[in-house]
Amino acid sequence: MAGAEGERPASPAQEGKKGEAASPQQAKPAAPEAKKEGITRIPSIPVATRPTDDLEFLEIRDLRSQLKPQDSPFMATNNAGAGFVGDSDLVRISIMNYESGDSSGSHRDFAAKNSAALYDPAKNQAIPLPDFALRSGPRKTIYHNPKDVVAAIVTCGGLCPGLNDVVQNIVFSLCDYGVPEDQIFGIRYGLRGFLDRHAKPVQLSRAAVDGIQLKGGTVLGTSRGNAKMPAIVERLRLWGINQLYVIGGNGGNAAAHAISKECAAQGVVCNVVGVPKSIDNDIQLIDRCFGFDTSVEEAQRSLISARVEARSSGGISIVKLMGRQSGFIAMNASMASGVVDVCLIPEIPFDLDKLCDFVKSIMDRKDHCVVCVAEGAGQDIMDSSGPKGTDASGNPILQDIGVFLRDVFRQRFKGVDIKYIDPSYMIRSIPTITTDRIYCKVLGQGAVHGAFAGYTDFTVGLVNTHYVFLPTTTIIQFARTVDPKGRQWNRLKTAINQPDLM
Repeated sequence: MAGAEGERPASPAQEGKKGEAASPQQAKPAAPEAKKEGITRIPSIPVATRPTDDLEFLEIRDLRSQLKPQDSPFMATNNAGAGFVGDSDLVRISIMNYESGDSSGSHRDFAAKNSAALYDPAKNQAIPLPDFALRSGPRKTIYHNPKDVVAAIVTCGGLCPGLNDVVQNIVFSLCDYGVPEDQIFGIRYGLRGFLDRHAKPVQLSRAAVDGIQLKGGTVLGTSRGNAKMPAIVERLRLWGINQLYVIGGNGGNAAAHAISKECAAQGVVCNVVGVPKSIDNDIQLIDRCFGFDTSVEEAQRSLISARVEARSSGGISIVKLMGRQSGFIAMNASMASGVVDVCLIPEIPFDLDKLCDFVKSIMDRKDHCVVCVAEGAGQDIMDSSGPKGTDASGNPILQDIGVFLRDVFRQRFKGVDIKYIDPSYMIRSIPTITTDRIYCKVLGQGAVHGAFAGYTDFTVGLVNTHYVFLPTTTIIQFARTVDPKGRQWNRLKTAINQPDLM
């Protein structure tokens, strides 16, 4: 799984005391939007107000008071003729304005008319957000002299298609700003590279990263754990690094936040920027994580092969896909392939007897069946004496639902050919497809624009098809999950006529 890296710090929702309830306010008559009234804010969801019209947005921390403002090097060409992003341009987080609380999807939002929210699946609770996020892109004013920038790039956690693409485009963008190539470094093997004397940083230049987007994996190497923040920040200070780019999932972004906090504690002036990576697509707020489209494309190939096997022998094929807490890969690959009869995901429990009855009805109808199951599904129905504990990233160690279903089906369907296919890491170790490759380019550029704008402790991502800066603390609250009552899952269920299996 590519979701979480590093020993996670305490939940940001626990940092500091809960904020006081905001005073009810009405927007000025001229303002196009009304403020949300009576909403209690929490420290992990920082909110700022645009002074020109009182619009509230997710606030991004900055180091501008400790840096020197200057004109962007792109001013001479008006950014190649495209102009610049306004420093307080905003992007709406949620475009929905529901008719009522009965509308599909509204249960995951704060209110029918004030719909921007984070959904906590564990508590079945919507946490209100301001309506807007800060737009990503190049600013007229920058806060670093490019000649003085010393930048480092690190890839954390599991592999994901697009890691090399992002690394390449961060390097290209730094060079475009005028950062000397001998002042751009790659940290080897994740956070471990800050501490392991056998994994020294490597110099990155245009020539060094040329063509790496054509390769899978990460040319820098990666690892899990090693979240020793005081020691890491001491290395930043010793090496003179003042821009750090952390490419990771929920755990990697949590580590980036912890590094940013430790930088402030030690007085180290360093912009810490996250780039959200997860083939599970489980990071809050953003439309999709880079690498997800590529993984779905590869996963559906396994499903199509599974159908060939099942149809040829009149049997049952089981395909297990990645998805520890979130079933987005299984759901989307099932929809894309058009060959899946049953889809099982972690968010939706199922009864084993009902599952077997449904599989039997499919076999009776067409003599073959394809079952797609996410790795985190069905953990509650397997032997409780199975593996326990967590891995180096703090993720629970899962029992193998694919092998379990294979054995159950062999007992229940005597004489039927049962095939079990586990593409596993194959779907995450390949180069990107076109959509992800373009996405990674823009994410890499946006990360560098944000650092030069003086921002820190943020991640860059796509929200409602627009690129934005998001506070790291906000997106790492909890993993994003498939909505069992949402339109995406409903589309798949109706497409394959899958009943409720509980």
